[in-house]
Formats: sequence, structure tokens, C-alpha cells
Amino acid sequence: MRQPGQKRKRNNLLITAFLACLFFMGTEVGAATQMVYKAPRGLKERSLAAGMSGQASPGLAVKKPGEKTDPFKSFLSLQEEANQKKKKKRPRTYLETLDLSQLDLIATIIDRRGNWAMVRDAKGVGHVIRKGTRIGTSEGVVREIREGAVVIREKHADFMGKVTTKDVVKKMLTRQ
Repeated sequence: MRQPGQKRKRNNLLITAFLACLFFMGTEVGAATQMVYKAPRGLKERSLAAGMSGQASPGLAVKKPGEKTDPFKSFLSLQEEANQKKKKKRPRTYLETLDLSQLDLIATIIDRRGNWAMVRDAKGVGHVIRKGTRIGTSEGVVREIREGAVVIREKHADFMGKVTTKDVVKKMLTRQ
């Protein structure tokens, strides 16, 4: 029969021999391999690797690493950033604080010296406007005054911050 300590000694001997083999084999294999760090390639290297010339073609949109969109960023935060960029530094007039839906066109005057129009707000107060007057909450500007209508050009930004312009025609109220 075996003695109780003999099994433990044999296990320790096997473990030590196994670790020694791994150590000597590992140093031999480790000496042959070399660690290589691959850093991200620059824009010129990427275009050359893709088979293009050193310059990007005009129709090809190439994003810089700093311009990547964050897939986890909220669309609301993008919209808030666009609104912060849109903030004005000059004081706003009363007509710029009103939405166009709150204004009614009540009169237009077509004259050789210039066209004028009158709008009425929700309080019933009349305001005289002419070409170039800033009006509305969306940075609207009066572009043209016709007989019975006023054309206002407004700027609108989508959720990504792209600004587009839109012409709004405000027609005169008709009495029935």
C-alpha cells in the first residue's frame, strides 16, 4: 500500500515537470515571434491602399476621424447643439418673438417709393413692415410685398443641424 504523502509528492513532481516543459517551450517559441503594433493609417495611406491616387476625388466624401458620428449620441442632443449655434447675439424685436401663425396680414400698400404692409398680432396691435423686416421665430425676413400677400423667407434646421430656407406666403384676410 501507498503512504498518504506519497500521492501528493507525485502530483507536485508532475506539476513541476509540466510547468518546466511549458517554460522551456514558451521561451523558444517566444524568441521566434515578434510583437508588431499596427497604428491607424493616415488619410493618404488609406486612399493609396484602396487603389486611388494621393488626392481624394471631388465626388468622394472622406470623413476625418474627428468627424465620425457617434452611434450612441441622442438625436435630441444634436438638435440642442444646433439650437445653441443658432442663438443670436443681437437683441430680438417684438415681431421676432411671434410665430407667423400668430400674425394676420390686414393691409398692403403698393407704391413707387416702396411697398408696405401691416400685420396684426394676437393682441390686436398693428405693426408696419416692409422689405427686409425681420419677423417670426425662425429667423424670417420679409422678401417681397405683393398686393394682398407678403412673402417671408424662413430658415429651418433639421435634427442634424442642416439649415434650409423656405418661403412662406402670408395672404390677406378676406371679410365675408
